[in-house]
Order: sequence, then C-alpha cells, then structure tokens
Amino acid sequence: MVHSTADESSLPSGRNSPKPQPARIWSLSEPPFEGVRPVDSQGYRQSTPDTAIVIDNGSSAVRAGWSFDQNPRVSLPPLMARYRDRKLNRTFMFCGSDIYADGTARGQAKNAYEPGSNIVNNWDVIEGVLDYVFIKLGIDGSAGRIDRPVVMTEPVANLGYARKTMSEILFELYGAPSVAYGIDSLFSYSYNGGRNGLVISSSYMSTHVIPVAERKPMLSHATRLNWGRFQSAEYLQRLLRLKYPSFPGKISDTQAEDLVREHCYISQDYESEINKYLDWTGLEDRDHVIQCPFTEQVVVQKSEEELARAAEKRKEGGRRLQEQAAKMRLEKLIRKEQELEYYKSLQEGLVDLPKKEVKRRLDADDFDDEGQLDRRIKDMEKSIRKARNKDVGDAVEEEIETPTFPLLDVPDEQLDEEGLRQKRGQRLMKSNYDARARAKAEKEREKARVAEEERLDNERRETDLSGWVEERRIARQAIIQKIKDRERLKADLGNRKSLANQSRMKAIANLASDDKTKKRRRGGDDDNFGADDADWGVYRTIATGEQSDEEEEEDLSANLKNIEAQLLKHDPNFTEQSTREAQTDWTKSLMHAFLHGPWPFDPESQRDLHQVHLNVERIRVPEVVFQPSIAGIDQAGIVEIAAGILTERLADSPHRSEILKDIFLTGGNTLFRGFEDRLRSELRAVLPADSPLGIRRANHPGLDAWKGAAWWSSQPASRDAFITRADFEEKGHDYIKEHDLGNSYT
Repeated sequence: MVHSTADESSLPSGRNSPKPQPARIWSLSEPPFEGVRPVDSQGYRQSTPDTAIVIDNGSSAVRAGWSFDQNPRVSLPPLMARYRDRKLNRTFMFCGSDIYADGTARGQAKNAYEPGSNIVNNWDVIEGVLDYVFIKLGIDGSAGRIDRPVVMTEPVANLGYARKTMSEILFELYGAPSVAYGIDSLFSYSYNGGRNGLVISSSYMSTHVIPVAERKPMLSHATRLNWGRFQSAEYLQRLLRLKYPSFPGKISDTQAEDLVREHCYISQDYESEINKYLDWTGLEDRDHVIQCPFTEQVVVQKSEEELARAAEKRKEGGRRLQEQAAKMRLEKLIRKEQELEYYKSLQEGLVDLPKKEVKRRLDADDFDDEGQLDRRIKDMEKSIRKARNKDVGDAVEEEIETPTFPLLDVPDEQLDEEGLRQKRGQRLMKSNYDARARAKAEKEREKARVAEEERLDNERRETDLSGWVEERRIARQAIIQKIKDRERLKADLGNRKSLANQSRMKAIANLASDDKTKKRRRGGDDDNFGADDADWGVYRTIATGEQSDEEEEEDLSANLKNIEAQLLKHDPNFTEQSTREAQTDWTKSLMHAFLHGPWPFDPESQRDLHQVHLNVERIRVPEVVFQPSIAGIDQAGIVEIAAGILTERLADSPHRSEILKDIFLTGGNTLFRGFEDRLRSELRAVLPADSPLGIRRANHPGLDAWKGAAWWSSQPASRDAFITRADFEEKGHDYIKEHDLGNSYT
C-alpha cells in the first residue's frame, strides 16, 4: 500500500516516517568499449631478441607487454566475435572490448574459457586474442613468426592438455623461439618480496590457497575454492531475479560484475549485521538504488490558464445542456397538458352520447372502453404533477391510491373474451403489487431487526464491556483471516503448480471432456447440466477457487473497518497502530524495505519500476568466500582452508611461524572493503593465542601477476625455465621445465 505524501505528516507517531529522497542514485555501467586501440610499435623497436613478451592469460582479462615495461601495454577480455556480412560480402572479426562496438558482434561473441572455470575450451578465440595482442604490440609478422620469447601465466594445477595445446599454438603457429609458464599468484607473491608465506589468491574464476616456504610453493598442500568474481556476479543476478521476478529491464554480466565491485563489501560480523540490515534506522545509507534505463510516459501538462479555460468551457457546456433540457421538458409538459385537455373534453363529451357513438369515438382514439380513457387521464395528471414538481419545485405530496382489481372476484363463466383478457392483466398487476408490498414489509422488518440487534448490542456493551470487546476482537481476526486466505488463493491461482490452480484446471478439463454418455443424440439431449443448483458451483470454482457466494458478495474491508471503528471508540487498548491499515503500512513492512528501501513505491511510475535496490545483497554476495554453503557450494571457506593448512598440514614444518607472519592476498576478488580485517579476525579466532599473524595485500592485486612475470623474465636466472623450440620438438608437446614459480610436471 502506497500512501500519498499529503498523508505522511499526519501519520501516527508509532509508524516510521518515510525517508527523504536518496542523496545518490547509481546507474548501470555502459558497455566497456574503449575505442580503437592504435598499434604500439615503439616497444618492439626498443626490444632485443632476448626481450620477452609477457602475457598474463587471465580469465577476466588478457594483459600483455614487454619485460621492461612497468605496466602492460595491452589489456582485453578473452572474447572474440566473427561473422560474415552478406550484403558487403566481407567477414568481420572483433576481439576484446571491440565486440561492444557492434550489435551483431556482441551477439556472436564467444569466450575463450569454459563458463565458471579457468580452463580454456575455445582455442579459436585464443588464437584471435593472440593475433590481436601481437598486432597491437607492433610485432613485425612479415617473416611468419614472432622472434621474441614468450612468458605465459597459468592457474595452479593447469591441465596438461591445455598447456600442450598452448605450446603447439605458440611454437607451430607463431614460431616463438622459446616459451615459459608460471603461476600467476606466485608471480605476484615474488614481485611483492615474499619468501615464506601463505598465498591467498582470489581472482575471477577461483580462489587458491598456496603455502610457500623458502620461495618454493608447496603445491601438494595447495587448495582450491570454486568461487571468484564471476560466480559472485552470477550469484547476484540470481538473487536479483528472485527479488524482482517481473523486472522489466535486463542487467548484463559485465554490469553485474561492476555492481559487485562497486557496492559489495565484507561484513565483520555477518550474522549480526544481516539480522539488522533492514532496520529502518540508517537504511537510507545501507540501501543503494540502481537506476536502470527506462522510458517515462509523456504526460502533457497544461498551464493554469488552459485548465481554467477548459473548466469554464465545461461549465458553459453544462449550462447550455441544462437550458436545452429544461426547454425540452417545458415543451413536453405543454404538449402533455394540451393532450390532457383533449382527453378531458373527450370524456365530458361522452356523457350524453349513445353507446354506439361512444364506442365509435373511443375506437377512433384507440381506447377499448371508458375505463381505459379514465386510467389514461389519471396517469397523465400524475405525470404532469411530477414534471411540475421537478421544474417548478412544487412539493405537493401525491395521494397514493390503493389499486383495485374488481374482475378477480368475477367467475370466468360470466366474462367474455375481452373480460378474460382484462382479468389476466389485473391478476398480473395484483401479483406485482403484492410482491412490492411484501418487499416493503421485508425491508421494514429487516430495518427493525437491525435496530433491535443494535439495541441489544448496546445493552451487551454496557453490561459486559470486556466480553463485548473480546467478541469484536474475535470477529476482527476472523475477517482478517478471510482476507489473507483470499490473497493466498489469488497468489496460488497465479502459480501453475499450486494445488488451487491444478484443481481449477481439472474442473475445466472435466467440463471439456468428450464423454460419450453426455453427447447429444439425434432427437434428444442427454446433457442435463444445470438442472441442479449445485452444478453452478463449478463456475465459482473456475473463477475464484473454492469460494462460496456469500464470501464473494460480502465486503470484508467494510466490515473490518466497521469493527475497528467500534474497537477504537470503546476499547482503550485498541489504538490506531492496532488497525490493519497501520499494520500493513509500507513504512513498517520488512518486504517493502527489502524490495524498495525506505522510500515510497509507485507501481505506475516507470522510473520506480526500473529501479534495483541493493541492501542485504551487498554483504551476502562476498560472504560466500567465507561461507560457501549460503550459495550451495559444498566446500570449505578460505578461513577453514587456511586454518587447516596452517594447523594440520604445516604443523611440523619449521617454516610455520614464518608463514603465519606473511599471509599474502592477491587477485581482484580480494579488493572488497573489509576483506583483510575479516580474515585477520577469523584466523586469530582459530589459531593458538600466541601465534604470530601478519596479513598484507599486494600493491596492485589485479596487475601484480603480470608485473611479477615481467620482472621474473628480465632476470638472468629465468632463462633456464624457458622451453626452446628444440626442446618442444625433441621432448614432446607436453614438456615443461619446472621452476620455483611454476607448476610441476604431472
């Protein structure tokens, strides 16, 4: 129920006051099209044959640059679209953010990674992305190869098939002289000066926890959690679809990722905060309003002068119509008076005439006898009096004559055919007169009964006020229950799988069934549906479910207001806040606060219909990393994983104390506000009290993987980790050289 702003100042003090309009309304982000990227050939000219091309092959973004760069020169999502324009007879290919520049390309876009994982399953897209990277880096491909080494990042425990295929592409398709692979999170840890620590890498597709001792990863103790920013955005979309099932707009995957990144944060006490999140106090700060694109209905607003002219025009038209109607009524009254004078003169002229002449004159004016003429004169006099009372205001009360029916007492044998016809007419008139008399008497009896009930009710209230109040409260609860049952039934009828809707459809199917025993036969009809009054209950079941006629006809709302008015007048414990209207007020509705925040909602406004309110989702979505069960993930959270590694697997390790001092956070999914504090407080709770604990975050959690790979490739010691083309041809496509920052051969 939405109250108008005019009523807000008069709300009782027990209700929450509506909040002022939100100070800030967020909008959905635009498609991340960055424009046409020029070819950067300066880095290639500056490089030497020993300078490596560093590619951070992430599942959210592919970053590439030279080993001497401070930041990557190229960054693009691993997307590609290829389609052929039949009109132009040309094939177009778009890579990365360029797909958002063309509507057809956006619809044809494909991702290099399998949805929900960091496993490459579309190598055509990888080839297109690498083509784009090498072209934008200004590499001269005239010789049919790239004459620079390549350093490629990969996830922990990358599949051998994925690495083998990537090596085949780099060596055979691009002719790379040498290739090296390394784990992205370990590159980031090494770049930030790590030696002994626990690396917690929460990125786009997954979260990994890797212990490191003396710069060497203990991959046998590494643990994976299948949750990252991609799953967070997907989870947010599912929550919003449940929250707004009929939302008229659409939120894309990239927009959902931006909502998670911009509005979500880690709660320091999730259980306590989630219980109080929708409290009215401070809800305007916790509830973030996202305005989706909409088209408002254009309403032409007229000026006050135009409205005044239109009102005057309507009044003038009404006056003209009234004058015209009064003129027509006057003319009709004059005609009736003239006609009455004619009939009276006709009646007076029949007094001294013989019966034959009387019959002739009556037939000429379409009268059967003098009685019919007399009735016509009386009806006209009555009609003229009514017309004069209406126009002139003459309030002369009419004498109500009791009708007589003389022919009803005459036997049929004494009447001719005309008399029998008149007798039938009088019998019908008497039946109508008796029916009206009975209805009037019934109305008087009902009025007397209501007055007697009211008198008895007043006496009961005066003699036993507590009992009277209790009866009214019981009657009020019964009406409220009926209203709830009706609302529940209405909701069930909107659900195809509900029992009420299935019963309704079963009744419809039974009516439409082709039963041979009820088919019409030639010369007769065996279908007797409707002969019994109970048959018509089927239509009530189809229309409204199992509801009786009495329940359909009674005005529950009026009865409820009447009882509540009596309780407000006579029950001191029943206040304005106790009424159903106050209890269902939107300012006290938890569901309204969840759906629309602390502000009124107008279902007719396109602006309000296209708004999304983020409140409990702001802490519920990122909480999955700590409690995967709330999203249906049958895995342990990062605190439980980290505690298991530190207290069980590394219990006898001499480096355990050093690892506890350096818990390292990297990856874009660790950038939530409060992530570091929450991890510290929960780890402190599960570790021994005297355990040293240090937590730090990478300088650039999203870029340090690339920066670490670039720094590592520029070190002379890294040359021993490169796979040369000779190694590739001699030792097989799945050959890998192990080093401190890479995966081991499996």
